[in-house]
Amino acid sequence: MKYYIISGEASGDLHASNLIRHLNQHDDEMDVRAWGGDLMKAQGAHIVKHYKELAFMGFWEVFKNLKTILRNLNFCKKDILDFHPDALILVDYPGFNMRIAKFAKSHQIPVYYYISPQVWAWKKNRVYDIKKYVRKLYAILPFEKAFYAKYNCDVAYFGHPLLDAISTWKKEQESDHLIWKKSGRPLVAILPGSRSQELQKMLPKMMAVKKQFPQCDFVIAGVGSLGRDFYQSYIKDSNIEVVFNQTYALYNEADAALVSSGTATLETALFNVPQVVCYQTSWLSYKIAKLLVDVKYISLVNLIADQEVVKELIQKDLTVNNMVSELSSILSEEGSAIMKQSYKDLTVLLGGVGASERISSAIVCDLKSIVKTL
Repeated sequence: MKYYIISGEASGDLHASNLIRHLNQHDDEMDVRAWGGDLMKAQGAHIVKHYKELAFMGFWEVFKNLKTILRNLNFCKKDILDFHPDALILVDYPGFNMRIAKFAKSHQIPVYYYISPQVWAWKKNRVYDIKKYVRKLYAILPFEKAFYAKYNCDVAYFGHPLLDAISTWKKEQESDHLIWKKSGRPLVAILPGSRSQELQKMLPKMMAVKKQFPQCDFVIAGVGSLGRDFYQSYIKDSNIEVVFNQTYALYNEADAALVSSGTATLETALFNVPQVVCYQTSWLSYKIAKLLVDVKYISLVNLIADQEVVKELIQKDLTVNNMVSELSSILSEEGSAIMKQSYKDLTVLLGGVGASERISSAIVCDLKSIVKTL
């Protein structure tokens, strides 16, 4: 069968690549045309647009690039019709993908949404569009199923694909392969996010924190698109390493981490690394977000657990003194043990390994049921 898959971010590229791998196991005639990245390409997808061309983050970035976004939408619609897919699989990226879902539905193309838009946090009215245009929705967070049920919208929950990605990575590594822990000193990972405007606020504070821990080694997980020179301007004379495309290896060896919000908080927890969640943006962006977003926590770890498992230092609370205090706590034997104990329930809540295989199987089975009725 022919599948058209749209992913607009690096995390989507990862999860879609695992999905494609398992689709191939269930459908030996699989033909995939996609918007995505190198990982999807490695699994056999023909990449039409790379996600690096689509990464418009934040209100201003979207507004500034509105003409490009509209051109991409029009191109995508034409490309879908030219390809004649048996199914359209959308991976997160809701601003773009919900418009494509509506288009595909109007052309009788079955729409499968993998990784639900975060409608539980903001834009709850999207639930009604999902019910209208999406044939099957596959959620990856355990509380999403209950959320959609309130709107009489049935969704499937087969677990979180990060467990698959981490499991695959660990199988490919040598157990004794150490990169940074040559000194026997505690290693602190810094994962400051990917948006330059937020990094500009957080990195100087993180560098100030490092000075208070001469007994530790610090390593920054860098974002390739920003380049080494961007980080060097903040590091200056600090004895700190920046690495690219080695984030999982860094998690695997870290004793503690300072982590920006997002998927990285969950990855850190699944690698069993005690963490402090750090987030700061401009006053205006934060005020707008507070008006639009309705959540108790910003980290996925706390949202999934529905309690404060990891400390969140947000906006005015993100001070050097607070970061030093919280990092000292999780580097201690007692603090580390308490947080790791709290992490144990996460894997159970997330459904265990195998989400990608279960979802690919469900999609293929559903498509075969459509063919039988034709």
